[in-house]
Amino acid sequence: MTSRFLTLEGVSLSLPDGRVVFSNLNETFDARPTGLVGRNGVGKTLLAQVLAGRLAPSAGRCLRSGPVHYLAQQVMPAAGARVADLAGAAPVLAALARIEAGGCAADDFDCIGDRWDMAQRLQRALESAGLGHLDAATPVARLSGGEAMRVSLAGAMLSDADFLILDEPSNHLDARHRAALIAQLQQWPRGLVVVSHDRALLAGMARTVELSAVGLRSYGGGYALYAAQQTAEREQALAELERLKRERQQGEYALRQQQERQQRREARGERHGKHGNQAKILLDRQKERSQASAGKLQLQLERQHGELHAQVRDAAQRVLPEQAIHLHPPAVAEHRRRHVAVLERVQLPHLPAATCRVDLTLQGGQRIAVVGDNGSGKSTLLKVLAGQLQPLAGECRVVAECHYLDQHLALLDPAQTVLAQAAAAAPTLSDAELRMRLAQLGLDADRITVPSGQLSGGERLKAALAILLYSDPPPQLLLLDEPSNHLDLPSLEALEELLRGYRGALVVVSHDHYFLQRLALTDCLRVSAQGWQWEPWQG
Repeated sequence: MTSRFLTLEGVSLSLPDGRVVFSNLNETFDARPTGLVGRNGVGKTLLAQVLAGRLAPSAGRCLRSGPVHYLAQQVMPAAGARVADLAGAAPVLAALARIEAGGCAADDFDCIGDRWDMAQRLQRALESAGLGHLDAATPVARLSGGEAMRVSLAGAMLSDADFLILDEPSNHLDARHRAALIAQLQQWPRGLVVVSHDRALLAGMARTVELSAVGLRSYGGGYALYAAQQTAEREQALAELERLKRERQQGEYALRQQQERQQRREARGERHGKHGNQAKILLDRQKERSQASAGKLQLQLERQHGELHAQVRDAAQRVLPEQAIHLHPPAVAEHRRRHVAVLERVQLPHLPAATCRVDLTLQGGQRIAVVGDNGSGKSTLLKVLAGQLQPLAGECRVVAECHYLDQHLALLDPAQTVLAQAAAAAPTLSDAELRMRLAQLGLDADRITVPSGQLSGGERLKAALAILLYSDPPPQLLLLDEPSNHLDLPSLEALEELLRGYRGALVVVSHDHYFLQRLALTDCLRVSAQGWQWEPWQG
């Protein structure tokens, strides 16, 4: 059996501005399906590009057993691209066409290899992905974001690569196609590295590798084992920190006692010298010896004191780099009986007849999940509630302070800094308080003062959440469209905790069932080909 590997040897990466992303990474990725996890902004996407050969490291090298197929987070096809281009099949199909037309160029035969049935394989892959209505010549411009990702994934599965490297492949997929992706990856026979925060996807990995500020750490198993080990390690580190703090306190007490005893001995010696009848030269020598002894003792005490502090500092460093993300809940009074939004005989735009008509009454404190396939109208419903789209018919009344977070984070101005935008949204918060809250959200001081368009996807989502949640007046109705996309695992847990405690009305669109299960939802609004169906949340 062929050994497949991606090996990092002393790999470091620095950005053009001098910022070091990671340094001296040493790790081997073998044929086991591996999840690559880490906090937003730590450099997972850049590491994935180094592994794939898309980006050269600043130092060290990456060894590959064979070709690597890389799929980026955002599918960005060239103008005029067609499905064959997006699936990576265009060169083989073009070579086949030239040979069928009578060509005999050696390069075309080399390009095809043993893939003479590529046209049939591509069409079967499209049909398996639920895209049988497309063909190789379909313009990519006609595809939705979810369809473009599914075409790209179908192309990845067709590749002859030794390794697939997929960066957040489930972000634009609905629940049905997320499940299909997981099933597909279980059938992939060669090396696989998945950069993801999707807990359902990570659960199926044979290994989890975490990238952090201190390097790479490998955990055997999927997400559940990784999370359990992380919790155990953090609890152990906290317990060790508390033990060393107690030892430092006891040691400092013992040092003070020793110092006080030495001072009492010196005082007794001075009194004895004053009242004794020894010669002055003898007294002076005795004083010098005492002072020398006291000096040695002081140096010893200072060294021991420094060692105690160093032990505590080192233990704290093992805890502090992974401090919990914290979100402050908006100060919203709960009004369970008050209507905050009403849709009466509303006809939603851009939807077929079966799903365009909806009636909805939303009360304060009500918490609704909106679920359904991509393209079924979930985002359209939120845009109508937010006042960004007008219904074709019927009436939409929203009588509470309503804040909307869309998938594209339109509330962020890419040219402005996070700090400036957050300050404008929350004028009652002091600069120090705002900086503290952004830091608690995992946005470092150097990141909140650069244009938000330069941030990673996860950092931009955190910035948008801060502007949304800390605004004045606080929102009484939150409309969230796929808020879990791009968030790292600690940030996801923090958002889940905040939304569980949020006292206003909540409407959330998500395909992440792990995420929805943790929000203490009350109701579910499900959309399908038969229309909108209201049901209690079952979890």
